[in-house]
Amino acid sequence: MSLKLGVPSKGRLMEKTFEWFAKGGITLGRSGSDREYAGYVQGIDNVELVLLSAGEIPRELAAGRIHLGVTGSDLVREKLGAWENRVKELAELGFGQADLVLAVPACWVDVNTLDDLDAAAAAFRLKHGFRMRIATKYHRLVRDFLRDNGVADYQLMDSQGATEGTVKNETAEAIADITSSGDTLRANHLKILDDGLMLKSQATLFKSRVAPMEAEDRRTLEALKAKLGFD
Repeated sequence: MSLKLGVPSKGRLMEKTFEWFAKGGITLGRSGSDREYAGYVQGIDNVELVLLSAGEIPRELAAGRIHLGVTGSDLVREKLGAWENRVKELAELGFGQADLVLAVPACWVDVNTLDDLDAAAAAFRLKHGFRMRIATKYHRLVRDFLRDNGVADYQLMDSQGATEGTVKNETAEAIADITSSGDTLRANHLKILDDGLMLKSQATLFKSRVAPMEAEDRRTLEALKAKLGFD
């Protein structure tokens, strides 16, 4: 058995993850073409590279099918209930930074805070006969955040892509989404609520709390942590 390390299988997250490990003298790479999901590890023994989508990695960690995984902290918190009991943060990697925010139309001049949103949502329901729609793919995080802040009269609409366009397309009144710069929000005439920051996310190395580990695997993990320079 070897220590299984799950890494995003494509794009900037994969490239930056490879670079981060390379700084510690560990080379990760894809075997063969970009269409293949086999990988290799050089610079440390007993580690197997598993290439997965960033969204799959939290589930694989929680199921114990991989020991370590690199993914966004937003994905772990969204996909895993009681995530702290299932995975452990080992290191923040310093890239892939993005904020999960709540945004409303810029023309809503009287809606700047969550209290304003709660009032607007109640008024919206009275006027239209249905709850204000918030488009997002982060259902767990948004629901928990709004509950904790006393916002009640809303419904979540699932949006897996182009969430910022849902308000313009009149399929939602507000959105909750990840943003790095805010440029796309502004281009779609949306503004972030003053207290609408739900989570600051970045690429993070997580360890499964449930994956079985033999003595050799534990020694490998300690060697890996030593090479990468964290406890």
